Amino acid sequence: MFDFDKGELILIDKPYGWTSHEVVHHVRRSINKYIGHKVKTGHAGTLDPLATGVLLILTGKFTKRMEEFMAKEKRYTGTFHIGATTPSFDRETEIDQTFETNHISEESLLNAAKSFTGKIKQTPPQYSAVKVKGKHAYDYARSGEEVELKSRDVEIYLFNITDTSLPEVGFDIRCSKGTYIRSLARDFGLQLKSGSHLSSLCRTAIGEHTIDDCMHPVKFRLLLENLKDKEVNSTSE
Repeated sequence: MFDFDKGELILIDKPYGWTSHEVVHHVRRSINKYIGHKVKTGHAGTLDPLATGVLLILTGKFTKRMEEFMAKEKRYTGTFHIGATTPSFDRETEIDQTFETNHISEESLLNAAKSFTGKIKQTPPQYSAVKVKGKHAYDYARSGEEVELKSRDVEIYLFNITDTSLPEVGFDIRCSKGTYIRSLARDFGLQLKSGSHLSSLCRTAIGEHTIDDCMHPVKFRLLLENLKDKEVNSTSE
């Protein structure tokens, strides 16, 4: 059913609270136990611990195609919390400032979304995996040290507001590789002359691969365990 050494693409629905590294470790351990030896395993595109959704796991020779999968268009749904900011731009850290929202209308929310549609420049969050002098930016941030992060060119193909009920504003976004939705949350608040942070996020698609095709990492482990049991039973008969 699988040839993990030759290469497999495994579609995982990353659970809330798991790091992408933890998912890869879980999947790798499940595969190694199933095939009886170690196989190279990695993921194409990190998701933050508080995000859920599509995580592409590549094995064996498919890991050489990492850049190909990472370059695919991404799609996200989620919510921005309007009127408050956090240092991490999401719920990983506590609210550090609050802002007025009485001036914000449905029209201003829709116009703000339009202003970010197309090619834009974006600065990654301090709490991000971007490397500076060999260290992740989040390592500096968690030790209280800020570093200068360079802006990057990204493209927002679609930015729909799906719920205008303040303070939680729903969105549906299609974007290019390298887009930080947390940074978009911060910039969205600034555009509204207020503040904002990311309160929930689900990656619903990477290219043609959608969340409907994904499975929980524990379900994947159980699948391999069941296959192994069937193979053992078949051999012993």
